Amino acid sequence: MARVSNWWSHSKTVVLIWFTSALLFYSGLQFALRNSSLNYPSGSTMSDSEQRSKLYDKMENDLNEHGAAFLKHGETSQSLSLSDLFTIKDGIVTPVLKAAKPPVRANVLYLSTEFSVIISESVRSVFSPYFDKVIWFQNSSLYHFSMFHASHHITPVLATEVEIEAEATAVESVAKALSPLKIVLDRVLLTSTGVLLGCWQVASGTDPVTIRAKLRAALPHAPKNQLYDNVILHTSFARLLGPPEFSPTELHKASDQLQFFHELVARLNNMIRGFKLPFGGIYFMRGAEHSKRVLDGAQMDSAVVSELWYVEEHDVLALALNGRMKIRRFNLGANKSETWEDHKTEAKA
Repeated sequence: MARVSNWWSHSKTVVLIWFTSALLFYSGLQFALRNSSLNYPSGSTMSDSEQRSKLYDKMENDLNEHGAAFLKHGETSQSLSLSDLFTIKDGIVTPVLKAAKPPVRANVLYLSTEFSVIISESVRSVFSPYFDKVIWFQNSSLYHFSMFHASHHITPVLATEVEIEAEATAVESVAKALSPLKIVLDRVLLTSTGVLLGCWQVASGTDPVTIRAKLRAALPHAPKNQLYDNVILHTSFARLLGPPEFSPTELHKASDQLQFFHELVARLNNMIRGFKLPFGGIYFMRGAEHSKRVLDGAQMDSAVVSELWYVEEHDVLALALNGRMKIRRFNLGANKSETWEDHKTEAKA
């Protein structure tokens, strides 16, 4: 009996020591994890704006990493050949419009001409003197931010007219649940494929990440793989299609074209970055000359986006190339909507 009593006493001691050690280890581990989470936040805590900045930094380095591929007649960001999209004859750039079969169904945020015309004039003033015959300017009445595709050229999703109407109705419901965006131009950059992009940040309103998530939920048959990063908010301003032309006094700049491209982009950024432009004013810059025409003295430090468009592009890249399209316009947070049947735009400044 004494032997059993000693064994039981020893066993209780071992169990107690094991339990106490485990408790101390668990408490220490939890303490360490709490301290770790305080001192080293995980990447998932990065804000949408921080992720956008990181993405824009990467995009900004694209020209340095890959060079000016557009000078060699490369491809677009959507794997389309530049020669398939444009022709240049007698110094005139003409888009090659090809029927999209089936039509691409895109959801885009629209930037009003109240803001886009000012940007467009600034872009033209900087780039036209050097690329007048080898540049395509985005129509300022169609400045937009691509959000989500119900169908795109890489993964076409066939739909009947009834299904398309149902998609448009679903997108309208999404638009009603969104708040208008107040946005600021973070930077302008030039990609290796020759696209001059405006990259924006959101000051207030519904973030693009949320907009895309709502559109994906509303359009369950859409391609799983979308064309753009979830956080991006960008606008195409122009596309360079060939090398610059220099005046006799500027021929020395031709020796380092990459540096010259950076200088032009920096010049444009100095004019419109942050979007601090006179409301109604237009800047003109050519060479060393810098003049300004101001129609009134009010200042804008941001732009407002208040429309979501559901667009059927009947031509390939119709929004970018002034092609045939059908646009349904939905005001953010409002009930009023408008449809443009087979809308065909004319190029504007």
